[in-house]
Amino acid sequence: MKPYFLALWALMLLLFLTGCATPRDAAWPQSRPLGNTLPAYQPPVLPTTRDTLHAEDSAPSNVLSLREALVLALLHNPDLRAFAWEVRAHEARTLQTGLRPNPEFVTDLEDFGGSRALSGFHSTETTVGLSQLIELGGDRHRRHRVAVFERDLAGWDYETVRLDVLTKTAQAFTGVLAAQERLTLADSLLAQAQQFYESVAARVESGKVSALEERRAQVVLSTTRLTYERTTWDLAAKRTRLAAAWGGSTPTFERVTGDLAAVEAVPPAQRLGNFIERNPDVARWRDEMALRRAGVALERARGIPDPVFIVGIRRVRELHESALAAGISIPLPLFDRNQGTVREAKYRLRQGEEAQQAAQVKARRMLAEAYGQLASAYSEVNTLQQDVLPAAQEAFTATEEGYLEGKFDLLMLLDAQRTLFETTNQYIDALAVYHIARAEVERLIGTPLSDI
Repeated sequence: MKPYFLALWALMLLLFLTGCATPRDAAWPQSRPLGNTLPAYQPPVLPTTRDTLHAEDSAPSNVLSLREALVLALLHNPDLRAFAWEVRAHEARTLQTGLRPNPEFVTDLEDFGGSRALSGFHSTETTVGLSQLIELGGDRHRRHRVAVFERDLAGWDYETVRLDVLTKTAQAFTGVLAAQERLTLADSLLAQAQQFYESVAARVESGKVSALEERRAQVVLSTTRLTYERTTWDLAAKRTRLAAAWGGSTPTFERVTGDLAAVEAVPPAQRLGNFIERNPDVARWRDEMALRRAGVALERARGIPDPVFIVGIRRVRELHESALAAGISIPLPLFDRNQGTVREAKYRLRQGEEAQQAAQVKARRMLAEAYGQLASAYSEVNTLQQDVLPAAQEAFTATEEGYLEGKFDLLMLLDAQRTLFETTNQYIDALAVYHIARAEVERLIGTPLSDI
């Protein structure tokens, strides 16, 4: 058999010994139950594909619902889109780590340019061949395994940002909805103040009351107008904040629609605690610990010397003959056995155990705080709705009628009106706190409360 045929067979055997690349296709991270029915941005597989869709192209120009706001934020939020590309980058890295090392072309010239019989190239021996690194200890497999866990952790980071965007958008939407209610209330109070002022002015003109009451009514009207203007600016700021959730510079919608008064009974705290493992900040640690254990195994494998095999053909020009050439290079682990990096990986593993426990403690503490706000707001809403608001409204109505009949003075009427205004504002604030705290609780358990 000719030498080059032998070299070819030897090379095929060498490549077979290195194994085949086994890149694992990446699956997009599975969403938590919270908001999993809503579409979210996923970048194209090919990085050269351009995404020309902008939030302004799909944003409603009139009335905006909560679902529409959430979809806009999940599709166009800049932070979420950036993390989506991070997942794609880790997918590509996972592919790369599954590939075996490339063979290297080697050539060697001997016995030339010497003296006498070895002068020139008459006695030159030329060797042409390939070298291949053989990774012992499963280095490539373990590198690929580490990359897979890193990719999965990137998916968890994406899911964390997705839930954060979902929660902050829902809370910003609640802020706009509550500001609209406050503006409606302020508008109603302004109309009443204007009506009262005109009524008092007419009574002053007819001589039934002193001019001092007209000045008091004028002060109330001016103060109410300032409150209306302040509420208008507050609504504009909250609309801008909501539009920023999907990267919008200015809001294109005119108003949001929703039922701020819709509240549901709060589940027991113990039941909510059973869902804490759905929190991505807690759930990610399962893959994090697997990554750190895989890191220890990888560093141990790197401490095993990897030989380099060389197979080629040597041509002896003086004899006009060819022959096979083979060689092997093996590092000697006399000093560096990667022992320091192995110890570091073990320390990282131990550190991860402590950090995992800390993440669980932090999540449960935050859940307890958010649950306390939710339960307190729910209790306040019920008390205001059932007892305080009806009483304040009844007192104001009776005082208004008595004032028109001359039974009460203006101060009593203004006091009843202020009480009704403050109570109604307190009710709106309690509703807003309820929905904001509800969104925070759902974020911490990764699950809608309606599913519990």
